[in-house]
Amino acid sequence: QVQIVESGGGLVQPGGSLRLSCAASGFTLHYYAIGWFRQAPGKEREGVSCITSSDDSTNYADSVKGRFTISRDNAKNTVYLQMNSLKPEDPAVYYCATAGICGTTWYREYEYDYWGQGTQVTVSS
Repeated sequence: QVQIVESGGGLVQPGGSLRLSCAASGFTLHYYAIGWFRQAPGKEREGVSCITSSDDSTNYADSVKGRFTISRDNAKNTVYLQMNSLKPEDPAVYYCATAGICGTTWYREYEYDYWGQGTQVTVSS
């Protein structure tokens, strides 16, 4: 059974850090591009980052550049999203999803196939 599970969300103070994990079962993440998205209440889901399968090149939304880092650990079949300097505008449910490539429209939901159930990130003092 193909399954993707996100974890690592939680409550953090502004300026703090979290590392989200995207783990797969039933298939190998290494063969897929992986995207991270987020959705805040009342807002559309937005693309945060994408990492390719070929050379691990990355893409980031302007709102998170310099603060978030996406990476892979193929031995653990996991993709991570390291989030530093978290801001009050970052809280959302964060999702990971699979795609063929991180193309020019990597930030569009329709580029992705399998999705996880999400993990909640809350930023509050």
